[in-house]
Amino acid sequence: MTRYVYRFGGNVSDGGAGDKNLLGGKGANLDGMASIGLPVPPGFTISTPVCALYYENGGAFPDSLKAEVANGVAHIEGITGKKFGVAADPLLVSVRSGARASMPGMMDTVLNLGLNDETVEGLAAISGDARFAWDSYRRFIQMYSDVVLELDHGRFEEALEIAKEDRGYHLDTEMTASDWQALVAEYKALVVELWDGKAFPQDVHDQLWGAIGAVFGSWQSERAKVYRRLNDIPGDWGTAVNVQAMVFGNMGDTSATGVAFTRDPATGENAYYGEFLINAQGEDVVAGIRTPQYLTRAARERAGAKPASMEEAMPEAYAELARVFDQLERHYRDMQDIEFTVERGKLWMLQTRSGKRTAKAALKIAVDMANEGLITQEEAIARVDPAALDQLLHPTLDPDAPRDVLTKGLPASPGAASGFAVFDSDTAEKRAAAGDAVILVRVETSPEDIHGMHAAKGILTARGGMTSHAAVVARGMGRPCVSGAGTLSINAKEGLMRVGTREIREGEVITIDGSTGEVMLGEVPTIQPELAGDFGTLMEWADKVRRLKVRTNAETPLDCRTAREFGAEGIGLCRTEHMFFDAARITAVRQMILAADEKGRRAALDKLLPEQRKDFTEIFEVMAGLPCTIRLLDPPLHEFLPHEESEFAEVAAAAGLDVETLRRRAAELHEFNPMLGHRGCRLGVTYPEIYEMQARAIFEAACEVAEKSGAAPVPEVMIPLVATRRELELMKAVVDKAAQAVFAEKGRTIEYLVGTMIELPRAALRAGEIAEVGEFFSFGTNDLTQTTLGVSRDDAGRFLTTYVEKGIYARDPFVSIDVEGVGELIEIAAERGRKARPGIKLGICGEHGGDPASIAFCEQTGLDYVSASPYRVPIARLAAAQAALARTNGAG
Repeated sequence: MTRYVYRFGGNVSDGGAGDKNLLGGKGANLDGMASIGLPVPPGFTISTPVCALYYENGGAFPDSLKAEVANGVAHIEGITGKKFGVAADPLLVSVRSGARASMPGMMDTVLNLGLNDETVEGLAAISGDARFAWDSYRRFIQMYSDVVLELDHGRFEEALEIAKEDRGYHLDTEMTASDWQALVAEYKALVVELWDGKAFPQDVHDQLWGAIGAVFGSWQSERAKVYRRLNDIPGDWGTAVNVQAMVFGNMGDTSATGVAFTRDPATGENAYYGEFLINAQGEDVVAGIRTPQYLTRAARERAGAKPASMEEAMPEAYAELARVFDQLERHYRDMQDIEFTVERGKLWMLQTRSGKRTAKAALKIAVDMANEGLITQEEAIARVDPAALDQLLHPTLDPDAPRDVLTKGLPASPGAASGFAVFDSDTAEKRAAAGDAVILVRVETSPEDIHGMHAAKGILTARGGMTSHAAVVARGMGRPCVSGAGTLSINAKEGLMRVGTREIREGEVITIDGSTGEVMLGEVPTIQPELAGDFGTLMEWADKVRRLKVRTNAETPLDCRTAREFGAEGIGLCRTEHMFFDAARITAVRQMILAADEKGRRAALDKLLPEQRKDFTEIFEVMAGLPCTIRLLDPPLHEFLPHEESEFAEVAAAAGLDVETLRRRAAELHEFNPMLGHRGCRLGVTYPEIYEMQARAIFEAACEVAEKSGAAPVPEVMIPLVATRRELELMKAVVDKAAQAVFAEKGRTIEYLVGTMIELPRAALRAGEIAEVGEFFSFGTNDLTQTTLGVSRDDAGRFLTTYVEKGIYARDPFVSIDVEGVGELIEIAAERGRKARPGIKLGICGEHGGDPASIAFCEQTGLDYVSASPYRVPIARLAAAQAALARTNGAG
């Protein structure tokens, strides 16, 4: 019979530590902590396969699960000596989710389950603290009503605030036992009102099964689905459910609860980092209801805070926690994110997992741990998410620029951003979709804000600490975040926030600095990042193991210099049409297009030749002898002509034509589907003099740079949009003729290649005969995806998200290569090309060249290089190293 429930604690371990696929991350790590002797409250895990069965059976559980859960409850009772549902010494449990991948704040939790009108009296008696018992009961009712019964959470919060206001209280801790008892009665009446006249469930077994169902149900909540989509977590993984004996941090001044990291998740510094609250439960720390206290004395002193740190207030519990930190890091060999409770002086571990961290912290932690001998250099390479490097490669605020500082909060996630202030997530998403940079401003964020947080450039909250929802999620997303800016007064309904006497309305520009916590009015200038230290070390290690070369897509000297600084090993795509749009040469381009015959075209091209030569000279000088793939003119000619009526007279005068001739010529060049029209090599076949001019400019520039510097570039002349061998033959002849003419004139030769961009399915299928002429293939995966799928990249945004959500495509095929379709064409072309021309150079130059999953595919296919935009070159270098390691280790 299939087993669904796995016990842990009390020297029992049914699951086997580390089995995250079966037990989820939380369950596997609870089992792991218990197995190495750490103080873990006993419990059991309902495995992830039950989640799939739950949905397959329309919300029904497997028949055998009831008996297994009863056995799990008996296991907890046997270790704790408490009885579930028995008033004399009641067992209370928590019910938490636990997916394979960490999804902070996305899934639901229920605490204090097992309380009812009878067991609350027993808890009061056995604990000797009636206030604690009734506080626990009101928390349970509030949480259960929200998570399981799905009642309006705001009504319960409102009742609590009114209760405090009526009594003249400011803090929850001022409420007495009788106050809580009265509030419990109000809460129960609210349940009857909001739950169709039904009373709050008193049967503890009904409570348990309701909570288990709610946790499974939360796997398909909207916020969880959004988080999974943003983080590429498969929807069929499901979640486990962890049922665990409660321990209480709200049993007076010798009790506490906290969240901690074994290293700083923002900077990576090897120092304990975290927050705790005395006389509180875990949800209080992250909910932003109370301001938490620092974990260490050093952190408190740096912040200038007055409340004692845990190290000072609870020295014995802190010392044990420090020992646990070290033990967990040695065991898991990674920075850990920990939840703990101190119950009347005794430390209990409730969770450990590999902690979310910024890219800067990930780099430092990986490099430090390798240098400390905890992990190998290869493991360090694998630990850093290549896409996360993007956080490090963009500008930060100029420290010397003037700043109109409105207020200061906590530096919750580093980086800086400017944008229009918006006060709700829907508005953030809409304005971002319209192209606006926005800063999401909230009193505090909740999981329902996930879409707005993703859309925003930065996040600002008035409440919450360094481990609040906003802070944790922002760090994982790489968004700058300032939390706990307590002087802010935010009115989302009015679209307004106040700081003292100053008012900032929705749509005004603000800047946040997630590294300092500052919030500023207006936009603050930025400076470029410096990439050295840990970044340089990891890149050096990555370069040792990667096989794929990494080039850049660039056509300006600035882009080339940026890419070289990031480690580019050549140019994989230089798009020459971008040069033709320059204001200084657009007139000559238009004269060429509008010319009535070849003579007229050549006259215009003669004006463009020195400009093109200058372009290539500057690029070759920057690239210092590296290979440079230059794509000859590709776009439809009509793109260079005016489209608005108001432009025709000006362009006609500049080109020396009358307006009617210009208008007629523009109409002749108009195409219904330009992407599939008169572009690419079709231009060269029709007007070979265009490619002849470009080829001459390339070779003249190459000879000039070789003569000046001695570092001869290696031009790779790429003929675009080839579908047949004959097209490439014709165009190669044009290029070779220009090369020989230039070499004869200059008295020197330059090594060069002539090849093609494979961007049409026919070219991929006929790659064998095309390779007989072409000396390299560069896969233009942007257009190959469009022509293979029959989908326009510019128009696909209207439906591709739905396609991904419905599982038609696993990912957006314009972000990550469609391996089954486009990928197979690449494999076919590579195989047939190599067979016809052994050793043919193969690479990709589409936007996929900076996507780690696509790079892994290129490694598996045995391509020679990938090419990415300048800022994605480091991402490609690291991803190529990880792909090489995966292939070597058999994972590829």
